[in-house]
Amino acid sequence: MSADPRLLRAFVAVAEELHFTRAAARLYVAQQALSRDIRRLERELGSELFLRTTRQVTLTADGTRLLPYARRVLAAQDALLAAFGRGEAGRPLFVDVNSPGLFSTRILARARELAPDSELMARFESGLTGAAAEILAGRIDASFGRFAGLDPALRSRLGQQPVRYEPMAVILPEDHRLAGLDEVPLDALAGETVYAGAGNPRTPEWTDLARLLFEGRGIEVAPPAPLALGPEEFERIMAKTRCPVLAVVDFPAMPHAVLRPLVDPVPLSPVSLVWRKGVTHPGIDALRCAATELAAEEGWLLRPTEGWIPARDALIMMNRI
Repeated sequence: MSADPRLLRAFVAVAEELHFTRAAARLYVAQQALSRDIRRLERELGSELFLRTTRQVTLTADGTRLLPYARRVLAAQDALLAAFGRGEAGRPLFVDVNSPGLFSTRILARARELAPDSELMARFESGLTGAAAEILAGRIDASFGRFAGLDPALRSRLGQQPVRYEPMAVILPEDHRLAGLDEVPLDALAGETVYAGAGNPRTPEWTDLARLLFEGRGIEVAPPAPLALGPEEFERIMAKTRCPVLAVVDFPAMPHAVLRPLVDPVPLSPVSLVWRKGVTHPGIDALRCAATELAAEEGWLLRPTEGWIPARDALIMMNRI
């Protein structure tokens, strides 16, 4: 057999996704072309690699046996191409900046200036736990968020660069008892139930940070609720629940709500740039350089003396992987 790396790449994508449509999207090819490549590889090997039904795709015993070998072949090919300045440089790089208007969009803009020959495409999702799974599946390439909040098994497969200690804030209904303050002392939230993404599978690292912050202060984390997408839904849900929402100081303005920084102490959201280990792409290099430049210019990594941050986050923010 020829062991064409293109066929092996198609096989690995389907083996990891166990879904032909998702695998085709990941490889930027038509599903029909992907199916054709899998059939060709099966003919060359003389083995069936997948069991396909109308409901699911599963690996056969031969497919399971092939997978680690295919990964090693592709890793060797990527290393060879990278050594000669090729690798994945020609493909678009997909960067999750979480939401429009956040400081991560400035990093992306600077990276585009530093790497004008690369195509860096923005994606707008929320939550590093969800993004990490997308990064490891190859559907996006980089994201931003609280690295210490990820499962250690995920962290071991990801690179990270500290970017910012971002001050946290609270979003309040415009007629809330605390809305008239310029800054909200943390203890003033005692007795409140504050929404912090509980139940959202993409953002458990944010909910965990909120619980650590609220512990011993008489502040409750609001129970799981449907995720409000867009300003209109946000306004409707806030009017209905009256719950303050934990946020960061750069959070976009919402209708009939006010954003107030939290103080006494100033809680800090530790943000890192995160990518998959082993990726060689000039866009990743540009993002890292842009993050370094902007952090230095804006003082993003100067931790306020009155700032609050969990101990394990503080340790991670002192290192880069």
